[in-house]
Amino acid sequence: MNSFFKTIIAGWGAKKLGGGCLSTILIFVLIYVALGQCSRTPQRSAALHKTVPVIENRE
Repeated sequence: MNSFFKTIIAGWGAKKLGGGCLSTILIFVLIYVALGQCSRTPQRSAALHKTVPVIENRE
């Protein structure tokens, strides 16, 4: 996810859910980190989806 949109979404969510200054900052950080984790694809699963060329023996 683009960093700009991640910041906007986290800021909006923190504004809606936060009550005070400290809780708003904490909620912003939690949402920002959660959005960063959701947009990542693990390296292991990305490697599993690669296509491997098939080599045939012609003798």
